[in-house]
Amino acid sequence: MTDLSLYIHIPFCQRKCPYCDFNTYAGCEADYSRFIRALNQDILYEGHTRHHPRVPTLFLGGGTPTILKREQLDIIFEAVDHGFALLPHAEISSEANPGAVDQSRFETLRRLGVNRLSMGVQSFDEDELQFLGRIHSTGDAIRAMTLARKVGFENINLDLMFGMPQQTPAIFQHTLLRAIDLAPEHLSLYNLVVESGTPLATWVAKGQVSEPDPDLAADLYELACELLQQAGYHHYEISNWARGPLQYDGLPHYACHHNLVYWRNQSYLGLGPGAHSSVEPHRWSAVRPVGAYIKSVEEGVSARGYEERISKELAMAETMMLGLRLVEVGVDRQMFQKRFGLDAVDAYADELSSLQDRELVSIDAKRLRLTPRAKLLGNEVFAAFLPE
Repeated sequence: MTDLSLYIHIPFCQRKCPYCDFNTYAGCEADYSRFIRALNQDILYEGHTRHHPRVPTLFLGGGTPTILKREQLDIIFEAVDHGFALLPHAEISSEANPGAVDQSRFETLRRLGVNRLSMGVQSFDEDELQFLGRIHSTGDAIRAMTLARKVGFENINLDLMFGMPQQTPAIFQHTLLRAIDLAPEHLSLYNLVVESGTPLATWVAKGQVSEPDPDLAADLYELACELLQQAGYHHYEISNWARGPLQYDGLPHYACHHNLVYWRNQSYLGLGPGAHSSVEPHRWSAVRPVGAYIKSVEEGVSARGYEERISKELAMAETMMLGLRLVEVGVDRQMFQKRFGLDAVDAYADELSSLQDRELVSIDAKRLRLTPRAKLLGNEVFAAFLPE
C-alpha cells in the first residue's frame, strides 16, 4: 500500500491580512456548518475510493483551523479516521492563529491527536503586526506559546516575516531574539512578497506603501541565518530552521515531515477549496470558491478546477528544484536514479556544469546541494532546470 500524505484546507479567517493571496475568506461564519458537512463527505469519499491509504503526515491548514468549533474539528478528524489509515507515529500538524486560540482549543487539538503546531506570529513588533493586519499582539503570541506548552505540545513552529517596508535590522533582530527566547522547535521565515490583487499591492501601486527592498531583505535573511545558527537551529531548508539531533537522513529531528513530502516531490492529497494534490503522474486542485466546492461535493460531481498530467521530464525538473531547497541534504543521487532511471548528474550535465562554474551548486558522490552563497540566489538556480 502506498503512503499518501494528507492536507486539509480550512478557508476561513476572522480577518484576511492585506498581504495574503491564499484561498481564504473572512465573514463567512454562516457557511461553516455546510462546509464541514461537505468536507466530511469529501474526506470519506476520497479515503474509500483510494482503499484507505496509509497517512504518514496530516496537515490542517488555512485560513485558520482554530477558528472552528470543537464539534466541527471532531467531525473532520472522525472522517479522516474512517477514510484513511493514520500511521501510529504520524506527524499531525495544525496551523493556529495566536489571536484565535485559547486553552480549550489547544486541548481539543491534543485530544484529536495533533502533535505539531504551526503558529503565524509573523513579528514581535506591534507596529509591524498592525501593518500586517494581524488580529493578535505580541502578548497574545507569548500567551499562545505558553498555553500550547501547558497542554503538552512539544513540537511547535513559529512563522516569522521579514522584508517589510520600514523594517530595520534592529527591529527584525528583536523579533528573532524574542522568538529564540520562546524556544520553538521550528522556525519558518518568509520574505514579504507583494502579490497581485491584494490590498498590499494596491497600497504599493498608489504610493501609500513603499516597495519592499530586496537588498534589505537579503541582509535580514543573512542576519537570521547567523542568529539562528548561534541559537542551535539547523538551517535545513531555504526558509526553515529546526532544532534537534540530526537523523539518519541528515535532517534535524524537528524538521517538518509534511513539508518534506513537498520538497521531495512525493505524493500528497489535498482536500478542501483550492487544495492542491499530486499523485504521480497527475496533479490537480479543487475549485477555489467555497460555494462551488460545497455544491460540487453535495451533487456528487468532481470538485476539481484544474488537472494536468506530469511528464517524466517535468517530474525530474521539479524534483531537482524542490530538492535543492533542502540546503543541508539536497538531492539524493541514488534516490533520483531509482525514481527516474538515470543519475541527476547525467540528466543535467550542462546545467550543473554551468552552476558549478558559478559556484552555486556542489556535487559529491551522494548528493547535489546549493552552495552557501546560492541560498540568496535560489530562484536563479532552480530556473536552470525548467524544461524549455
